[in-house]
Order: sequence, then C-alpha cells, then structure tokens
Amino acid sequence: MSQESGWLVSDGGGARGRRLLVRGRGAWLEGRRRLAGGGRRVVGGGRWGRAMALLLCLGLTAALARGCLHCHGNFSEKFSFYRHHVNLKSWWVGDIPVSGSLLTDWSQDTMKELHLAIPAEITREKLNQVANAVYKRMDQLYQGKMYFPGYFPNELRAIFREQVHLIQNAIIESRIDCQRHCGIFQYETISCTNCTDSHVVCFGYNCESSVQWETAVQGLLQYINKWHKQSTSTRTTPAFLISPSFTCLEPPHLANLTLENASECLMQH
Repeated sequence: MSQESGWLVSDGGGARGRRLLVRGRGAWLEGRRRLAGGGRRVVGGGRWGRAMALLLCLGLTAALARGCLHCHGNFSEKFSFYRHHVNLKSWWVGDIPVSGSLLTDWSQDTMKELHLAIPAEITREKLNQVANAVYKRMDQLYQGKMYFPGYFPNELRAIFREQVHLIQNAIIESRIDCQRHCGIFQYETISCTNCTDSHVVCFGYNCESSVQWETAVQGLLQYINKWHKQSTSTRTTPAFLISPSFTCLEPPHLANLTLENASECLMQH
C-alpha cells in the first residue's frame, strides 16, 4: 500500500469503502478544476409564500457544527445566506427540507466523510483555497432563479463531495511536502475538529549528504527524548512516531540507543 493511501481509511461500507490516491499537485488541481466548473439549468422565476419562508427558518435553526470549512472566516456569513435563500431555488417543495438539511449539516458531515487516518489539520493557505472554490461554485448555483425538481439538492451533494476530496488532498499533500525536508520539520495548521491553531511535526528523509543525515538523526533523537519527558496526559503523538517501524525508538530502547542504531531503524521505515 502506498503512503498516501495509508493516510485514508475505509468508511466501513464494504464495497463502498473509499481510497483516495493523492498524486502530488495533480490531484489537488484536478479537484479545484472540477469544483470550479459545472453548468446551470434554470427555469422561470417565482417565490414561495411568507408562510413557507417562516417554516424554513424554523426548520434550519440548528447550530452549525464544527468542520474544516467551518474554520474559515467567511463560512458563517456565506452558509447563513445559502440556508436562508434555499426556499427560492426549486419548484418542488420537497427539495427545500432536503437542501436545508444538507446545508445545516455541512460541517458535521464533512468530518464524518474525511476518513483520514491522520489528524484533520489543514494549513490556512489550503483552507482558503478550498473555501474560495466552494463559495465560487455555491454562488454560481445560487445565481439561478429556480431549478427543476431534484436538481438543486443533487448539485449541493456534488459540491459537498468535491469539497471533501479537496480537503483530503490538501491535508495529505501538506504531509507529503513536510516529509520532503531533511530531519524534523513542522508547519502551522488549523485543527478541523475545533478550529484552534495547531502544528504538524514530521520527519523528512530528503537529505543530500551523510552529514545532513547524521544531523537529522541527532535532531530526531533529541526531539524524542524531549517528547518522552512531557506529561502523557497533555502531549500529542506525532503521526510519524506511530509507525511500527519506530518501535526501536520507544522508551525501553532509548537508554542504549546509538546514532548508528537509530539511523538503521529509520532506514527500515
């Protein structure tokens, strides 16, 4: 199994279990292209009565859940607009509660569908890219007056799925880029779980000389020793230390661990 596919887990649905193979920036750009595209089919305009609008507002008062896109500064304003104007987008009354539910549960459902084997932590730059792509597609969808029955919620689902793929690609791509460094490296992120600032630590193997490699291994040993001294109740375990190949770097082995042994351990990773 490739490293990239190992960062995604099945959704437990058997044949529906999904794997996303990230192929560098190609997958990222393809996802953005697909999300930014898409045509529109609209028919004549019209409005639902005030009673329907009131019913809609009452049905969509649930608080927005946490999620990657929810951490973006414009999310609340954008999705508040989308939710409160959904009653103007379809001729069929049945589309309204379905579409409203999709929008209200957007963030919560995003977290459920990521299926990442690593923490959902995204850089601000990539979060902005995903958010802008989603808003652009959503704004295009809302430019039409009204759609044929079933079209609007189907388009929302398509945008949602592409958004999930973009977030998956963004998180995994950052991990790949991180490991292209030599030695311990970290980058700043936002936790999709609670929207707090976080950072990701990784160990990169892209060393160009034996001197750089030796320095990288020494830095790793110093990092591990410092990490093991932290309280187990507050420290977080970097993903690269969870690999079975790093068992030789666990506490029982650290006391007698030499630079040569550590280097050999890492080369088996």
